[in-house]
Amino acid sequence: KLLYMRLILWIRSRLGALAGKYSREVNEAKPAGKDGQTVEFRIAKLNQVWEKAQRMQLSPVRHAELHSDLKIQEKDELQWKKMKVEGLDENGEKEAQLRRNFNVILAKYGMDGKRDTRPLESNYLKDHDTKEEDMFADPRLNKLWNKAESSGKFSSEELMNLKREFQHHKDKIHEYNILMDTVSRTEEIHKNVISPLEGDAKEHVLHQKHTELKQKMRDLNQGFERLRKLSHEGFSEDSEFREPRVIELWEAAKRANLSEDELDSLKEELHHFETKVEKHSHYQEQLELSHQKLRHVEALGDKEHIKRNQEKYNTLAEKTREIGYKMKKHMQDLNNKISRQGLEHNEL
Repeated sequence: KLLYMRLILWIRSRLGALAGKYSREVNEAKPAGKDGQTVEFRIAKLNQVWEKAQRMQLSPVRHAELHSDLKIQEKDELQWKKMKVEGLDENGEKEAQLRRNFNVILAKYGMDGKRDTRPLESNYLKDHDTKEEDMFADPRLNKLWNKAESSGKFSSEELMNLKREFQHHKDKIHEYNILMDTVSRTEEIHKNVISPLEGDAKEHVLHQKHTELKQKMRDLNQGFERLRKLSHEGFSEDSEFREPRVIELWEAAKRANLSEDELDSLKEELHHFETKVEKHSHYQEQLELSHQKLRHVEALGDKEHIKRNQEKYNTLAEKTREIGYKMKKHMQDLNNKISRQGLEHNEL
């Protein structure tokens, strides 16, 4: 009996030690495929996308971003499967949104079999390759940027922050165009297929798609107005946040008719989120630099040196994916919280 008790105590102490330490193998063991080999995701189509990505010439940062996006898609699809078992999502709204999100991922990374004429490369290290007059691939943005840059109102640090804001807006325009294209093509397919959704249910799903597009267009217009104001008036001394995504969430929260206490609580959470965003950006920069160093070392041909740098690069890539997923999940949670609280106040 004494030996049994000691064994139990030893097992508990080992479990405690493991729980305290982050380890992907412990916290999230990689699933196994049909052939018993370990795979990256628990959903077959996501593994197919990931395997295809290995053969593509994606930059290290884009590769890590794709992994984070697929992890978010995996989480959402597994949650939806539970909902379905519980008899929820009867009108298929959530299922349609998941399908749309998946198609957006394919289009975003050039895997939808369609040539994308809207290239997206948000890695700031590559900015020097872009012509100054066409930096943001949008005439209105370029005109506004050139005006701000030559105004003399901004310090070099403020110009760098402003450039991040413009880049974020460019990315959002790109995402909107992809979503619009995805919705258009989905509707074309639905016209030619007998759908199990008929009448009101089908109409509801179509309406939901357009509501999402309208909301994104509204966000784009508000974002452009903010950029226009920033470009003319400069940064205010009492700016709460620095990161564009965080500023956007804070602006949405202020429009959501929340109480003072809710806003204060959210502001504190947004400061924590901003730290995550900055950490993610830092890791992205380090990953790109590590990749450049690895290419340099490979050209020299020293096998031992290559092995060491490859290990460092692999560790950084894994960490960047992990932080990217946590940051995107937190952003998803914050968006849902702001939407939900705003809706509750409007219903009162």
